[in-house]
Amino acid sequence: MNRNRRDSLRDAAIEVLAEAGGRGLTHRAVDATAEVPAGTTKNYFPTRDALLAAVADRCVELYRDVPRPAPADRAGLAAMLRALLENVAGPGRARMLAYLELRAEATRRPHLAALLDTVAIADFTAFEDAQSAAGLPVTPPRAAAVTLALHAAVPHLLTGGQGVLAAAGLDDLDRFAHGLLDTVYGPAHDSAAQSRRH
Repeated sequence: MNRNRRDSLRDAAIEVLAEAGGRGLTHRAVDATAEVPAGTTKNYFPTRDALLAAVADRCVELYRDVPRPAPADRAGLAAMLRALLENVAGPGRARMLAYLELRAEATRRPHLAALLDTVAIADFTAFEDAQSAAGLPVTPPRAAAVTLALHAAVPHLLTGGQGVLAAAGLDDLDRFAHGLLDTVYGPAHDSAAQSRRH
């Protein structure tokens, strides 16, 4: 099958999920969004389960494509975390909305849950590796705390008003990233960190 066409259909499915939710994800809706002849999506992904799995795979691919240079130190790690959160609220918004819809679908579809669980486990490992690369005294609980905080921030960034973002500390993503690391690892002992706190 045509790989470019396949990717365009998966991208269109992400748009449909983001805009219309799980109930709006149909083969016909994806055909319309991708501007292809009726039945094209069904030829590539014959069942709804196959379409959901294809969207999940595409979300993972796009997430892995988000730039994240390996942090050489704590400041680099904070910058990486901030950039990932900025992506959620910006160019990655549709992808993350679709991913949350997939999570909801997964509560009723064990095979989809298994696929998404594999992704989540890889995310925990990746963030633990990043904290280690930054030279922090990482442990599994500390790594999990950072990862869970980032995951919990996502729905607020996607749907929260300014009041909610301010209450969560997400109105300043740089401060949020540094504050998260300060909370988990203790304050950084450098002049830049001191200036941020004052």
